[in-house]
Amino acid sequence: MSERLQVWERASWPDGDAAAGPRKLPGFVVSSFSPLVAEVADRCLRGHYGDPSAAAGDGARTAVVLVSRLGDVVTDRAVAAAVDAGRPVQPLLFFQSVPNSVLGHVTTQWQLHGPVVSFSPEGDPEEAALEYADLLFADDEADRALLVLVELATDQGAHGAATALLVGPGDRVTEGAHP
Repeated sequence: MSERLQVWERASWPDGDAAAGPRKLPGFVVSSFSPLVAEVADRCLRGHYGDPSAAAGDGARTAVVLVSRLGDVVTDRAVAAAVDAGRPVQPLLFFQSVPNSVLGHVTTQWQLHGPVVSFSPEGDPEEAALEYADLLFADDEADRALLVLVELATDQGAHGAATALLVGPGDRVTEGAHP
């Protein structure tokens, strides 16, 4: 990780109640990809701010970066199966097949208005996300970034894992500070 970055908050899933799966997310069906993104983003931001209204002051300059090597493979498979069988594709599957759709939910709930980016790295997802955040800060595009890393499980019925980090440029805050 760049020494110029500081991690202010981190949240992960699964946790002690992983068997139950992430909370349902209205408008997102079939796959746990988007619910995982929303769950860890909410946990991370609540851990730092407490309540969504407390994030409003920082929201204008908070970037949101979603990183996943494989993306939402469950939705991709559901769409492919419907097309292969000649069945109509559920309209919600088109909406949720765009990774940024769930980020719209997160940014609206938390009043975040900075850049929104989704990408699939070749190397280590966390390192790639941190490097991207560093670029956003260097270009003065954001003052903080919510980084969400998510990978779905390859086993049928399993949910996968996700981590969210709220980071900022370390040279603008003191160690342990909550800007």
